Amino acid sequence: MPTDPAPEHEARTGTAPSAGRPAAEVLAGLRSLRADDAPTRGGRTFAYVYDAGLEGLDELAAAAYTAFSTVNGLDPTVFPSVARLENDLVGAAVALLGVPGAQGTFTSGGTESILLAVKTARDHARAVRGIIRPRMVLPSTAHAAFHKAAAYLGVEPVVVPVDPDTFRADAAAMAAALTGDTVLVVASAPSYAHGVLDPVAEIAAAAAGRGVLCHVDACIGGWLLPHLRRAGQEVEPFDLSVPGVTSLSVDLHKYAYADKGASVVLYRDAELRRHQYFAHAGWPGYPVVNPTAQGTKSGGLLAQAWAVLRHIGEDGYTALAGRVATASARLLAGLRATEGIRVLGDPAAGLVAFTVLSPGDGRDPDLSLLLHLADEMRELGWYLQPQLSFDGLPPNLHLTLTPATVGRVDALLADLSTALAKARALEPVTVDPALAGLAAGLDPQRLGPEEVAAFLAFAGLGEGAGTGLPARMAPVLVLLDALPGPLKERLLAEFIGSLFRV
Repeated sequence: MPTDPAPEHEARTGTAPSAGRPAAEVLAGLRSLRADDAPTRGGRTFAYVYDAGLEGLDELAAAAYTAFSTVNGLDPTVFPSVARLENDLVGAAVALLGVPGAQGTFTSGGTESILLAVKTARDHARAVRGIIRPRMVLPSTAHAAFHKAAAYLGVEPVVVPVDPDTFRADAAAMAAALTGDTVLVVASAPSYAHGVLDPVAEIAAAAAGRGVLCHVDACIGGWLLPHLRRAGQEVEPFDLSVPGVTSLSVDLHKYAYADKGASVVLYRDAELRRHQYFAHAGWPGYPVVNPTAQGTKSGGLLAQAWAVLRHIGEDGYTALAGRVATASARLLAGLRATEGIRVLGDPAAGLVAFTVLSPGDGRDPDLSLLLHLADEMRELGWYLQPQLSFDGLPPNLHLTLTPATVGRVDALLADLSTALAKARALEPVTVDPALAGLAAGLDPQRLGPEEVAAFLAFAGLGEGAGTGLPARMAPVLVLLDALPGPLKERLLAEFIGSLFRV
């Protein structure tokens, strides 16, 4: 008689067992899958995670999620608790970042908040100004989610280079890029890539002067910057109180320390927010009104964000912001004192980017050395996020500071010094010029599956990609850095597709 597949077989093939497994066994299987993940707590992963370092916070969020996990956020007339929780959360965001009359919506994350802000600007411009070929002006450091929104919503992105020394948006150049078809101008507070605050007031004033909406992407800094100000730090105005700013996004799963995904998008008034909504009565089912891109959604994420905000409170967030400021100051001082390291720009809110200079002249970034350093740090148990060169901006390593990193800064700097010495002793990773020349002439849309597979294999991302990445990423990333943007995007999409094999 056939027996059930072994749990290992199930994990490998994705098949469901013919007979259910005990709950303890299922949970043990989930815990084993986490073994290869980067740690999300403890202050050693400097990207993707935001750790308040508060005992019991994870348990509170999990309990709140469980209490509302079966609540359907699709219809607040059936589940009125959804409207109450959202009103409380959005009200807190308005009190922190808004003006009287501001309105907002709870979303699943920064990407959805940005998608909705772009949709609102597009539909508002169509209704009010009759624009049918919308354009959006972005600094080159604007988050990739704006380009995703542009692709999804049929808005043309107009990208303006940032200042190469400060990495801030060039307000004058952005003003010059405005046309009669511009529906939205974007500023970051701060930008993800370098952690610097764009000149929001100048950008918003130029937009207002042309009757164009202005969105501030404060997904990272929206909850941290006001509390840094409350903790005594000097922070430039960036929110809806700035004349000309018409919408703003802030992620609660970043420096508000809620679980992912939790974000809020705010608008100056309800008249603007209504362009975000989707309503449809032209079918035989129930009348549909969706404030967000989602329809059915669990009330759990809303509840856990609500619980975390109420638990920490304003004084708690101010204290946590002070800890982030302390960690940032200590890290920046240590990095600037390290020979061969250059901090990029003037970090404003918990994010730091630095590059490594060539030992030869000490002026130009050394990509190979930088990526060797990232690999060496990973072997020592630290994850620093590599960012490749772009449009004259240097490659760098990106760090996200949280309250949990305060006690780790000295250890990080000590290991960084050790890792840098090891990286300098390694052979540089280079790309064959003939290969780079060949890649420059390729049309990524005309490449067949075999050609793409061969290129991925050459890059070290071929067979076995589904089982994990190479132990050292420097050779892969040096090659990616040399490739033209469209080819890089095609290969990355194919690689990620190979991880999801079914």
